[in-house]
Amino acid sequence: MTNDIRYRFATAQIAYRFLNELKHWSVADVKTGLLDGGLVVKVRYQFDGKGFDYTLAELDEMAAKHGGSETT
Repeated sequence: MTNDIRYRFATAQIAYRFLNELKHWSVADVKTGLLDGGLVVKVRYQFDGKGFDYTLAELDEMAAKHGGSETT
């Protein structure tokens, strides 16, 4: 199952920091992109749908570290 999630940040600079951290992330293979003038980072990854989604939990923690929050 493909999981898409978006995180909003206060500035494009902070969003780029988050994006850069994901490019060197060893937890999961993620695809990323910028939206909304660079304030939103879209993340896509594969999840097997079984059990707890640790990838999502780690993404949420990393985004929070940069002051970001999940958005629709």
